[in-house]
Amino acid sequence: LSGVLSTIFCVSGSNCHAASTINTIINPPSHARRNARKKFHSTFLLRGGGAAAVATTTSSTTASSSKTSSKPSLSLPTWSNKIIAGGTSRALAQALLYPIDALRTLAQTRDGRTLSDVGTKALLRGCAQTSSFALFTGAFQFGIFGLVNPKYGPLVASAAGAAGSCLVSVPQEVIKQRLVTGVYGSFREAVSMIWKAEGLAGFYSAWKPTVSRNVPFVVTTFTSRDVLKGKIVKYKERQRLRQRNDPTEGGGAGASSPVVVLTPLENIGIGIASALMAGVLTQPIDVVKTRMMTQAASTAMPYTSALDCASSILRTEGWKKLYSGFGQRSIYMCGLWGITFGLEPLMTSYLDEKKNK
Repeated sequence: LSGVLSTIFCVSGSNCHAASTINTIINPPSHARRNARKKFHSTFLLRGGGAAAVATTTSSTTASSSKTSSKPSLSLPTWSNKIIAGGTSRALAQALLYPIDALRTLAQTRDGRTLSDVGTKALLRGCAQTSSFALFTGAFQFGIFGLVNPKYGPLVASAAGAAGSCLVSVPQEVIKQRLVTGVYGSFREAVSMIWKAEGLAGFYSAWKPTVSRNVPFVVTTFTSRDVLKGKIVKYKERQRLRQRNDPTEGGGAGASSPVVVLTPLENIGIGIASALMAGVLTQPIDVVKTRMMTQAASTAMPYTSALDCASSILRTEGWKKLYSGFGQRSIYMCGLWGITFGLEPLMTSYLDEKKNK
């Protein structure tokens, strides 16, 4: 149309400028067309005709968000929280109770060392460094237990956790007990001298009695914990069921039954009871383990093996010596596992909630 009108104006001798103006009006530039379309769309939406457009926009936004949400997010498995919580709680508990464990070590030495022999500084010598080992010891114990327990049960899971944790706990015990008995003056000196004199094997001296002690101790502790937890949970469930069926206590047919959760105090009590039972069973092995690890602190003839150590104690010192340091160890182990079992569920719950946010 613009071409026809332009031709008419130009042929009839009229001003060609008028033809150009008509062409611009009928055939505007591209930016003018865009502005006109925007104006039309705005008017269309204001007059109610934009429902379809809004729906289209909403659907495209939803599709975009679904694509974004469908992208896989990097997240740790649930049992990894057990590793963090168990390791942290174990390290904190061991650091708090380190002086008591030092007294237990002194009570079990072959020559019966006391604080007057090694000085009061021995109660905290190497505390920070060796307690950091407990972070990994607890991580191994709780991590392996949480991973294995659902499939094989607490007995196998606790045994696997105890055996795995010995990779870290044996070097920790060797260094800690030699520092406490005064064989070395500092953590750095202990690590350097053991490495130079004995190599890697030196950090795993007396590993057999340590494993022989740790596995039954941890198995007894974890299985006792599961049994005690089960009994307490069942008792509390019966109490709640009785209250729910009793209208005088706010119960009735429509009353809800929340999930039973143990309190921190109950978990601490379970840890103390479990550790006490395990301590009674494993105390003789603990004495043998300490004697083997601290032979360097004694001038007596070294034991040739754990069996030689046990038989020598029975022959020359009597069976009661196999329970030396039991009081100190009971306080230490009950406190250690009470704090650990009390803190671990709290930290695991916190990490789970943080992960689900």
